[in-house]
Amino acid sequence: MTDPIADYLTRIRNAQQARHRVVEIPSSRMKKGITEILYNSGYILKYKFDDDAGKQGVISIALKYDPITKDPVIQKLGKISKPGLRQYAKSTEIPRIINGLGIAIVSTSQGLMTDKDARKNNVGGEVVCFVY
Repeated sequence: MTDPIADYLTRIRNAQQARHRVVEIPSSRMKKGITEILYNSGYILKYKFDDDAGKQGVISIALKYDPITKDPVIQKLGKISKPGLRQYAKSTEIPRIINGLGIAIVSTSQGLMTDKDARKNNVGGEVVCFVY
């Protein structure tokens, strides 16, 4: 697999489209960081890291749906930086997703953080993906 983050995002998209409650994804440190950001931003219901399962462990993510319309909370989930073309941005150039309603996840020297946190801490880095 050449792009594990794209695989992570695709598994979440596919699980939501199939209306699954839980999706299991092979674990890595970057995926754990993205999962924690999605949880803290309110895009997923809960998550569990199981480091004993398999070689590298498994992340179990409980997806969140609107209680009335049954639509997924995550409307769009996409990758910005790709293995063939990395996208880096200074703290002043980090993109705003839907004028601040969505989040961009940025990999900085201080770890993974949202676009708002990166602007607040005045750090730039690789813009990994966006969610809204």
